[in-house]
Amino acid sequence: MTLYIDPPTWPGHGRMWSHLISDVSYEELHAFAASIGCPPRAYDGDHYDVPESRYADAVRAGAVEVGSREIVRLLVKAGLRRPKHRPA
Repeated sequence: MTLYIDPPTWPGHGRMWSHLISDVSYEELHAFAASIGCPPRAYDGDHYDVPESRYADAVRAGAVEVGSREIVRLLVKAGLRRPKHRPA
């Protein structure tokens, strides 16, 4: 079980955001996100948007810190990438 998170460098709604992903399954991703208090509405197709204020919680819970490009590479490699313009 490996979850990954990129640095909170994505602006939106007056905050900075990270992306949390799994390289195994969406089920693993949903379970981990729930365990750190991410609401279901934070799910965005193939990742969770995590506010900067929750970043350390995710890392303490076991998410591995990687760069933003690595997030995309890992999703593609796992076959879990869902670009916004394509249906799930």
